[in-house]
Amino acid sequence: MEFPQYLGMGGAGADLHETQIADNSETIQISSLALLKMLKHGRAGVPMEVMGLMLGDFVDDYTVRVVDVFAMPQSGTSVSVEAIDEAYQATMMDMLKQTGRVESVVGWYHSHPGFGCWLSSVDINTQQAFERLNSRAVAVVVDPIQSVRGKVVIDAFRLINSTTAVTGMEPRQSTSNIGQLHKASIQALVHGLNRQYYSMAIDYRKNELEERMLLNLNKKQWSHGMTLNNFSTHCEGNKAAVDSMLKLAESYTKSVQEEQKLTADELKTRHVGKQDPKRHLQVTVEDVMGNNIVQSLGTAIDEQAL
Repeated sequence: MEFPQYLGMGGAGADLHETQIADNSETIQISSLALLKMLKHGRAGVPMEVMGLMLGDFVDDYTVRVVDVFAMPQSGTSVSVEAIDEAYQATMMDMLKQTGRVESVVGWYHSHPGFGCWLSSVDINTQQAFERLNSRAVAVVVDPIQSVRGKVVIDAFRLINSTTAVTGMEPRQSTSNIGQLHKASIQALVHGLNRQYYSMAIDYRKNELEERMLLNLNKKQWSHGMTLNNFSTHCEGNKAAVDSMLKLAESYTKSVQEEQKLTADELKTRHVGKQDPKRHLQVTVEDVMGNNIVQSLGTAIDEQAL
């Protein structure tokens, strides 16, 4: 990928002899907007991998700030992804500058749907292209499937210089313990972490406008509870829920009969990695009852008010 004019603090003409040794306290600060867009893009692409560019700036020797991201045309499978349209990147950067987004590219992100955060051989080649233009470019990997509410599975990487790896020297100087606070995953260690690339600390920052956006993201108005669903859709939902409860009830009956033949140790791992019919049946019943109560009360209120 050739776009040196869009990578900050590097590109054609950069003096590689002035490159400073990376520090293990170097942190990449990701804004709330950028994080939401990466997760949304990643989930939209499941089960395929997706990728995009990160916009921001290099604040100092210890901080890389990411304020926004954007997707780009790509050729992806369930295990790899590559950019296919370099001209799109230049056009997108020009359009972003017209909207006041003057930040430069500080790296790239891509998704690993369901198999953790690490760099494959294709990812390493892509990251090498970025680091040839800017030695401080960052590769961020996000797992949209393993990410759940309150926990985002994400990691940031940078390659280890081949000369450093051969001589056995540490790829980064140590001035604090920030770089050691994040425990490496087994998948990443198996796929070359600390041998071909190292992990960077990630921090999250939000400004006042982003904070207001997040507070209003799932905010409901007072009239939301009086909104009625379409009756045909509501009836179809009830029918589907009853069919689901019937299947769950049959599964629960079968499960109870099988449990009588199991030992105490086998009962502890009875539902590990499997659907618990009792718990799902309870959740389904509560949802159906709640939806029907809200629909009935909303209908009665609307009849009295109108």
